[in-house]
Amino acid sequence: MQFTLTIDHLTEARAAELATLFEDQDESPLAVTINETDEAARLWNVVAYFDGEAEARAAGEALTPLLPAETFTIDALPDVDWVRRSLEGLAPVVAGRFFLYGSHDRERRRPSGISLEIDAGTAFGTGHHGTTSGCLLALDRLLKRNTPRRVLDVGCGTGVLAIAAARALRRAVTASDIDPIAVDVTIDNARNNGAGALLSGLTAPGLKHRRIAASAPYDLIFANILARPLIALAGDLAASLAPGGTLILSGLTLDQEQAVRAAYRNRGLIPENPIRLGNWATLVFTQTKSPRRFRRGHHVGTTAGSGWELA
Repeated sequence: MQFTLTIDHLTEARAAELATLFEDQDESPLAVTINETDEAARLWNVVAYFDGEAEARAAGEALTPLLPAETFTIDALPDVDWVRRSLEGLAPVVAGRFFLYGSHDRERRRPSGISLEIDAGTAFGTGHHGTTSGCLLALDRLLKRNTPRRVLDVGCGTGVLAIAAARALRRAVTASDIDPIAVDVTIDNARNNGAGALLSGLTAPGLKHRRIAASAPYDLIFANILARPLIALAGDLAASLAPGGTLILSGLTLDQEQAVRAAYRNRGLIPENPIRLGNWATLVFTQTKSPRRFRRGHHVGTTAGSGWELA
């Protein structure tokens, strides 16, 4: 029997924040939804679905220090595929030339543009989250003026960004994540979306992998993770970016935007216009100076043990 953990009486921004925190836990839920419960009062809730009561209770207790004004409830559910049920409520997402849909909406694929079929599961990122949509919009904007040759996706989740770039550019893309399950999901999604031969998946913390260093510097890097690890990785990401290259960052809220932007401006990167969707920001930077030299076979970075997580 499956169980839900529900937190009520939230603002929309708070519900979105808690949904992200659920996804970042070691024992992530099967699915997470945010729902408007009172339109007049602008109240929302967040509901997380778990395989068992123990997992649901552990997740709630882990978040208790972050819930000073909210309480959670745990309820049993009938034996229903709630992951599939939650997917049925997700409409396709349009982000520039990109059209993202779940397998339940396969018949709604577009005849033009780039359609990607991504289902929610054990890795984060279906395109419905404002961070992923923002990165896709930034990619669409970039492709109108530039054609990157070497592309890296750090913290790939389900691989949406890496696959979108591979399909649009018809070039090889490297996708990495600290979670080996996410890398497996990314590889499967690439294969299912006609990009299997173009995508290379690596399990690595940050940029600490010799194959990442061997292909550097990159003309385009995605890092859709979280604000704190983005700041910690600023030096490594800036050093891995080719002159004239583009860095697309997300996984941060509007109130975190200034701190993240400062970390990258301090590394000499030039900010472009950000993309803001709801409470989420996507930052875009360009590299104007030559990054440090790379030695083949040596990894980049000094962030081992920094504990960054995907978003």
